Amino acid sequence: MKMNRLKKIITLNILVAFTIIAQAQTAKYVVLVSIDGFRPDFYLDKSWPTPNLQQLVASGSYAKGVRCIFPSVTYPSHTTLITGTFPAKHGITYNTMPNVENKYEWTTDAKKIKAETLWQAARKKGLKSASVSWPISVGAEIDYNLPEIWSETNMADRKSAISALATPKGLLEEMEKYAIGDVDMEDLNLSSLAMDENNSRMAAYILRKYKPNLLSIHIAGVDGAEHKEGRSGDGVSKAVASADHAVMNLMDAIKKAGIQDSTTIIITGDHGFVNVEKTLSPNVWLTEMGIDSKVGKEEPAAKFQSAGGSAFFHLKNSKDLALLKKVRQKLADLPAEYKLMFRIVERDELNKIGADPHASFALAAANGVYIQDAATGPVSVPKKGGAHGYFPDSPEIRTGFIIAGAGIKNGVVLESINLEDVAPTVARLLSFSLINSDGRAVTQFLK
Repeated sequence: MKMNRLKKIITLNILVAFTIIAQAQTAKYVVLVSIDGFRPDFYLDKSWPTPNLQQLVASGSYAKGVRCIFPSVTYPSHTTLITGTFPAKHGITYNTMPNVENKYEWTTDAKKIKAETLWQAARKKGLKSASVSWPISVGAEIDYNLPEIWSETNMADRKSAISALATPKGLLEEMEKYAIGDVDMEDLNLSSLAMDENNSRMAAYILRKYKPNLLSIHIAGVDGAEHKEGRSGDGVSKAVASADHAVMNLMDAIKKAGIQDSTTIIITGDHGFVNVEKTLSPNVWLTEMGIDSKVGKEEPAAKFQSAGGSAFFHLKNSKDLALLKKVRQKLADLPAEYKLMFRIVERDELNKIGADPHASFALAAANGVYIQDAATGPVSVPKKGGAHGYFPDSPEIRTGFIIAGAGIKNGVVLESINLEDVAPTVARLLSFSLINSDGRAVTQFLK
């Protein structure tokens, strides 16, 4: 009798343990898709050519907008998406940052990220990960990785660099043999929408063959079209349709891999877009003051570092309060026409949103104003196209969020979530946590 009772207790404990495990992990696989320049109207307005995004909205849940980080530019934003932290913590504050020779270059090495990534957390959990064309993923702790990278001598050549830095070695060649064919250099860079198609087909192949628990993919074509044409235009429509087709390739691969019932798919982005009407060159004001803001072998005494819809003021000597006071006075004395083109974001406000900790203050451009680095020439000239980098309070700069599949409630609609909430949501779905995340899982979407 005692032995039978002991067996019953052990059996009950095992059942309870399995129940807890089943409840803790709501998905076995997560596919995280970032569409560069993704906007909520792409799935809320049915006039856009996005049948697959709209299908995911109908079968899952979504947010009407995602509050971005500051500045709302690609590389800091993608690092927030993969870490759940703000730039002040993950260390990627701009698209381009100074190297050891003080030359500004695109940051591509994952070792530069100071916060824990989803890829690292997944590996600690014993899960497999994969990634295609994700910013700052070179050398990352990813099992199957085709990073976003290009040749040092030719930015148009991504193919040779991806081949050299893929994990494992030979992964791109495997893609050419079984997924995309023997493609030209131009078919893997921003010169055409073929890049989105090929990247999604490679991700689809990886899903079918290797079934990683976490796959991240960056779809880039929409961003280029919006920079050229603004928020609308024939090129934007074509790029949005191309991105939607890339999502279809992923959805099809999930079904063919037989993992549809255990996979969550998330479609999000890094920023929205604002139509541009004119430029602003605040470094011209420094030149008028006799300050050379050009970056050479050494940092200049002072400069505005532009980020499209914003600019961050830096002092070489952060304790040079006299120079800081002179620059502030220069801004205070500007004609009204220029004061209407920006607002000053003070250090306290920058701290609250986790922006560059080294900037004295920032300029947040008014909608329609594009801030550039030029230190000579006119302060402002007309400009057409689109831009991002704006302060997160601009409705047009918000990105989008759709979530569907395993562990997700159907029909939940939230007014807004934050960009830093995406990574904790992925972690929650795969039953692990991120170290020191600034965001929280959006539990309203989860079963």
